[in-house]
Amino acid sequence: MDLVEGVGESSSPPRAFSGYGNYDVRNDVYNRLLETGHDQAVSNPEFREQLEAHFNRLPPSYGLDVNIDKAEDVLLHQTLLALAKDPDKRPVFHIRFLENISTRADGEDQQILSTHYRTGSSHSHATNGVAVASGKSTMRDIANEFEPCSKLEDLNLDVRKNSKETEEKFLADNFFPRHEHSSIRVHEIIFSTVDKPKLLSQLSALLSDIGLNIREAHVFSTTDGYSLDVFVVDGWPVEGSWSRSSNSHSAVEKALATEGKSGDWEIDRRLLKLGEKIASGSSGDLYRGVYLGEDVAVKVLRSEQLNDALQDEFSQEVAILRQVQHKNVVRFIGACTKCPHLCIVTEYMPGGSLYDYMHKNHNVLELSQLLKFAIDVCKGMEYLHANNIIHRDLKTANLLMDTHNVVKVADFGVARFLNQGGVMTAETGTYRWMAPEVINHQPYDQKADVFSFSIVLWELVTAKVPYDTMTPLQAALGVRQGLRPELPKHGHFKLIELMQRCWEAIPIDRPSFNEITVELENLLQEIEKDPEANGA
Repeated sequence: MDLVEGVGESSSPPRAFSGYGNYDVRNDVYNRLLETGHDQAVSNPEFREQLEAHFNRLPPSYGLDVNIDKAEDVLLHQTLLALAKDPDKRPVFHIRFLENISTRADGEDQQILSTHYRTGSSHSHATNGVAVASGKSTMRDIANEFEPCSKLEDLNLDVRKNSKETEEKFLADNFFPRHEHSSIRVHEIIFSTVDKPKLLSQLSALLSDIGLNIREAHVFSTTDGYSLDVFVVDGWPVEGSWSRSSNSHSAVEKALATEGKSGDWEIDRRLLKLGEKIASGSSGDLYRGVYLGEDVAVKVLRSEQLNDALQDEFSQEVAILRQVQHKNVVRFIGACTKCPHLCIVTEYMPGGSLYDYMHKNHNVLELSQLLKFAIDVCKGMEYLHANNIIHRDLKTANLLMDTHNVVKVADFGVARFLNQGGVMTAETGTYRWMAPEVINHQPYDQKADVFSFSIVLWELVTAKVPYDTMTPLQAALGVRQGLRPELPKHGHFKLIELMQRCWEAIPIDRPSFNEITVELENLLQEIEKDPEANGA
């Protein structure tokens, strides 16, 4: 969690919280914590700013979910998100007992006990609670709250109590007449970890697999890529008295320990809603859709086109997408892998492709923006090459933009794990961007992607389609014989020199994406320091 560092006393009044119109739950949370004398609210001069930063990380729906009577829960959520930043501690989880629900002989559920917690300091080991039962006596310290746990092997679903014998007798005397009621314990389980595709589905399946019934689920994603998932569950019936679940622990520990390693990316087609068609190809269509409340892009293979080769290509694409996670590579969410309904689901990129941005919208790039786009592409490709992946179809149509104009490498339909001992398929990709060694059916490696990048860079500089007076095949034949796009008349000399090195005929003479990234970043720094020196 990125908290505001203390910078000393300020004479300025606290700035008002914003973002919720006339009613702001953050003010109520802050005031409630002040009223209850919470240490952080009273003693930390930066507390209000930190509280606002916490709410700003989360979507507006989080504020609507906050219970002002349990304002301390917000601090618990802050702590969990902070712990989740440590790779050695995540996934972080927190469990606490909420209430007992009686199950009468006639099968009707009746709430018989409700505990309300004050979590106090986020580092407290135990907290007093108040239990109110159908207007009867009040009992203090009915249960102790768990600390936030950061190791799955520490997970223990027993509820710790200050005085087990006294509480069991109280419950038995007041709420569990013998042979008339059994009860179900309701717990709250909060997870926090790095947000990732299918996390909600994995956690839900996990809880279900170990016998827990999910009553409620509240799921939030932070702006910096973390999750806060709150589940209210039941699944531990109590016969006649307050008893412990003696055989749940190993199952829970084993199941949760594998959560971060789960490789199940199967999409539930019933939860996937297709919208408008975005594009069409020879073997499938691309749709905008919604999956678990998230806007997604759905690549659907046409069943009538399916054959062994296409299914192998589909499996290869899924295998690669499952292995990659980088800010400049489109995020994989899941896939339907059961024939004939094959589809791949990725994040939706509302900015569209760089190809459309330049050639359909006729945008001419400022040099600084051009460099930022090129650096994004290079970082994505550098990551892929470091993971032994060759894209084989790098072009502006496969470079997509998000709402913040961050460019991400997309479409891994012909991408492959680089096989040092094998022969890569010739003429794979798109002719206008294809390296000569690929066109010539010669052995090739990741430097073929570097050649394709040189054509992308040329597009960014000129805002033109490469070889626009030729057919794709004519362009390919020309490249075989040494043809390259006409050098830009206007453009930074360092960019022109770089693209020429990237399209060298001999692959080994081309720079790596790591080297290209360094050069582009250095050039961007020069331009930002002296905007007038554009080098044209």
